Amino acid sequence: MISLLKRGPLLIALAAAAWAADASAPRMQVVYDATLRNGFTIRHDHQEKLAGVTRLYLSPDPTGGFVDVPTEEIVSVDRQEIPLPPSTQTATREEVDRWVNSASDQHRVDPDLIRSVIKAESGFNSRAVSPKGAQGLMQLMPSTASQLGVKDVFAPGENIEGGTRYLRDLLVLYNNDMAKALAAYNAGPQRVAQYNGVPPYQETHAYVARVIKDFNRSKLAARTTAKQSGKTTAASVKSQKAQQAKQTKPQTRSGKPVASVAN
Repeated sequence: MISLLKRGPLLIALAAAAWAADASAPRMQVVYDATLRNGFTIRHDHQEKLAGVTRLYLSPDPTGGFVDVPTEEIVSVDRQEIPLPPSTQTATREEVDRWVNSASDQHRVDPDLIRSVIKAESGFNSRAVSPKGAQGLMQLMPSTASQLGVKDVFAPGENIEGGTRYLRDLLVLYNNDMAKALAAYNAGPQRVAQYNGVPPYQETHAYVARVIKDFNRSKLAARTTAKQSGKTTAASVKSQKAQQAKQTKPQTRSGKPVASVAN
């Protein structure tokens, strides 16, 4: 029989071993796969039942993007546990914006469009993995990432640079037709070629509409901010001119204006 004195160190050793095993185990992320009648699967974080529609949220943050699907089109919803990349840290929005602006300058793609694609693809989750294997912020497939020279798809800067370069190539291919470029980003250029336009897939149509809607909303917000800033600037300039005119107007000792004398 093991004495109490000997049992204490043994229990500590077992606890330490269990802690080490738990620490070395990969961290898991719980997600859900909604399978539709057309065979497509939409991976999401959580869902909300609305009137005849199920809203699938793509990330824990409700503002990170969602897809509305007719409830009757959903065949099943399966719970999945996927391992998180052990060495990858979640990027802050400030860091993402910095990488987006850098990729925008480098590849001449509107930064608001890049952000809208990231929002629709991953909800700004740098560790997102789709059921088909797309990875990272801009959901690059391993084959696409390899062709683009992206070595670590979970490194936010690399992912954004590669995804933006791919998006630029698609915009060039389709003569800046945003809908076709986004459809190709979602379903593949071969599908766009097959149907000579946006493929008749509900997921792709919803994706294109969601990105373009978010992009237009960003542009509208920017114009509204610029307009308000312009009004504020104009009012400030007018006030400054009035103040300068008041300060430069000639006055008598009594404070009354000096009348000009004609020669």
